This record gives sequence, structure tokens and C-alpha cells, in this order.
Amino acid sequence: MDARTISKSVTKIGAIDWDRRLFDSLIPLPDGTSYNAYLISGSEKTVLVDTVDPTMADTLMQQLATVPKVDYVIAHHAEQDHSGSIPRVLEKYPGAMVIASTKCKGMLVDHLAVPEGRIRAVADGETISLGNLTLEFVHTPWVHWPETMCTYLREEKALFTCDFFGSHLATTDLHAIDRPRVYESAKRYYAEIMMPFRGIIRTNIEKLLKRDIGLIAPSHGPVYDDPSFIMNAYKDWISDTPKNEVVVAYISMHGSTRKMVERLMAALVARGVTAYQFDLAVTDLGKLAITLVDAATIVIGTPTVHVGPHPTVLYATQLANALRPKTRFAAVIGSYGWATKAVEQTAAMIPNIKAEVLGAVMARGLPTAKEYAELEKLADTIAAKHRSAGLMG
Repeated sequence: MDARTISKSVTKIGAIDWDRRLFDSLIPLPDGTSYNAYLISGSEKTVLVDTVDPTMADTLMQQLATVPKVDYVIAHHAEQDHSGSIPRVLEKYPGAMVIASTKCKGMLVDHLAVPEGRIRAVADGETISLGNLTLEFVHTPWVHWPETMCTYLREEKALFTCDFFGSHLATTDLHAIDRPRVYESAKRYYAEIMMPFRGIIRTNIEKLLKRDIGLIAPSHGPVYDDPSFIMNAYKDWISDTPKNEVVVAYISMHGSTRKMVERLMAALVARGVTAYQFDLAVTDLGKLAITLVDAATIVIGTPTVHVGPHPTVLYATQLANALRPKTRFAAVIGSYGWATKAVEQTAAMIPNIKAEVLGAVMARGLPTAKEYAELEKLADTIAAKHRSAGLMG
């Protein structure tokens, strides 16, 4: 990727990873990703904002080939997709200092063996002059590690946010032009990475909004030349109010649980509840995470395997518990052959989700008229709970 001009002082460099399909051996990347770095050229000092994943380090070094001097390298976050190429940059620029938060300084030493003497820890609100430009550092912990921070370029009202407001999206667009596509990618990113930290994200956004922000430049995805687009999206996602939506996540071994899911889905729709069905055997878990951002209710559907829930259900339930969505209600449905503790074990897997458990419907073998009637009652209960919570018109 060639350098792209953002403003008279800021150039976007870095790399587009078109073909990467998995992040951290866990997170699906259906649209690839990018590792954005930025050059800020002041009258006296030059700054490199973040680096790239080590797999793309050669691309970054080619872009820096004609840059004679870098005085500072800002490390907003110690994770390797942003800081992993810092050692290569420091080799090229022996006079450069790394700027990081105090916690990040320790992580860079531990994870990348960056010499401690080449890292300058900055306090929250501290500034550095580049001559005609001023950088202000804003600590924003837990977006999504404890050491993360942002940098505000005062004179150009530009905010560099690293993972915060990012999106795993490989695109040649410099700015967020294709808004529906960017919105979904950013929401996926939030759901998979940021959602567990909703409360502290609110505090961080309040800190950032004390500044006049004209541009947001994250280290994944396109740049936001209209900051309100992504800011308003985040305010919606981090709110405590869910939507009139139900996520039904299930797996079925011989068809019994699937029949129950289909009946419940139809019953919910008939009652004016929006419902999303996810077969965990084939589901993109990132898509499931996106839907959990707004869902008021989650229903887990599982057959019984050796008395407990299906292992795939256990995995998905554990993931949902880690993501801590604002879900208010939960239920379990499923089937068994001779005995089951699937309900108790599934419910025990979601202590972080402060949801009211609305009950369970379990069929021995194929569901009968009795179980179908219980599913209709469950749909009644879900609709009533949504209505009483003010989620239905």
C-alpha cells in the first residue's frame, strides 16, 4: 500500500491484509483487515503512530525507506498487530524513542524485548511538542487491554485511537465511505473485542468528547472524517437498553432440537418479536456476536451428550459469557434420550450475563404436542417481558 495523504501534516501508511481470515486463532475475519500506521510531520519532530503486524513489517519498512528521521514511535497498545514491528523501526532509527503509557512500557519490554531505556512513559493528559504541532496523550484503559491510550493532534483536531473505533476491514477506501459495510465491520469488531468493557468505554468516550474532534484515525479499517458516524454507533452499542430481539443459538444432532427451534421462532415472530436463528454447527461466531450486541433475550438450544449440553453449545455459551452482552432474559430448550442435566449445566455457564432465566423446555426424544405447547408459552413469556421492559411498541 502506498502512503495516503490525510492532511498537510498526517500521512497514512501501514498494510492491508486482504487474505487473513482468523485473528488470534479465534476471531473470524471474513473481510480481512488492515494494520494502519500514521506519520505526523511537525516542523521540528517526526512521529510514527503505531506500526504493523510482524508479518507485514517489510511493507512498513519499504514505506519508511524515504523517511530520513523518526523522533518518536507512539505505541498505543502492546498487542503485536500494532506494536510487533517496533523493534524493526528502532533498528532503522537508533535515535527514536517509543512513547507509551506506563503499563504499556512494561508490556513492550515483556512481549517484544524493547529496551526499557528506549521507552518514554507518558501520563494521562501529557503533551509533546513537534514544533508547530502538539500531541496530547489520553489514557483509555480497557479498549481493549489495560494499557491502551489515544493521541490527539490538537492543531488538526485528529484523534488516533488504535483499536478503539476500529474495524477489521480490508479496503482501498481511505475514509469510511461505504457506511453500511463499515458499520457492520465496526459492530463486529466491537462485539468480538470491546463489548465486555461497555462500562469503561462510556467513561473513555466522555473523556475524548472533551476535545474538538474532526477526524478519527483507528489502526484497523478506514479513517472517519465524520466522527459522529462511529461515535453515535458506539453510544448505541454501549447503552444499557437492548432491542426487541431474540437470539436462538442451537445445535441439533438428530433433528429434535431443530424442530423445537423452528416452532419457537415461528411463535416469536407471531408475537411481534424479532428473532435470529443460529445453527452453531455452521455459524460464523462473529455474526452471532454482532447479534448479541442488541438482543434482549438469548435462547440456547441443545441436545444432550452424556447427560450434559452438546460441547459446541458449551463453547458458544462460554464465549457469550465472556462477551457480557446486555441481554436481560435467557432460556434453554432441547432434547435428551434418557436423562439430562443440560439445563442446569448450560445456565451455570453464563454467570457474567445478568439475565433472568425464563425457564426451560426439554423433550425426551421427538417433541410432542406437550413440548410445542410449552414453547408457545415460552414465546408468550418472552414477548411479555419485552413489552414490560418497554422494548415493544
